[in-house]
Amino acid sequence: MSMFLAFKLGAEEYCIDILRVQEIRSYVVPTRIVDARDCIKGVVNLRGAIVPIVDMRLKFGLPSVTYDSLTVVIVLNLGSQVVGMVVDGVSDVVSFAQGQLFPPPAMTEEINSTHVLAIGSLQNRMLIVLDVEELITTQLSGAQTALQTAVA
Repeated sequence: MSMFLAFKLGAEEYCIDILRVQEIRSYVVPTRIVDARDCIKGVVNLRGAIVPIVDMRLKFGLPSVTYDSLTVVIVLNLGSQVVGMVVDGVSDVVSFAQGQLFPPPAMTEEINSTHVLAIGSLQNRMLIVLDVEELITTQLSGAQTALQTAVA
């Protein structure tokens, strides 16, 4: 049975494969990267590694908020890349039994759902199960290019 880390963005709950999570940290203001997309907040130095930080609110088109003591960064290990994603808060670790995961609804071309793996149903909660690698790596290509240009 797979385990997922559940987190909140606004009123919605999402979850990602817990095996992708390296750690959960308090939010610190990152160093901004020139010409990066708005959802790329910048980079932080995490024990000698430069880690890009993605604001998931901005990624999903939600209004930005003032970060508070509940705001966290989920540090992800995506193979050869370490990335941080800013979320409103982490709920818990969940697992789904057979019959609790449903395929995402068929959506029109106007809605990009390539990063939605399933919809999970736990008691009175609906959680959107995300393909975090697909979701994050598509955003980072522009930030990587901007960072490489700045360093060159």
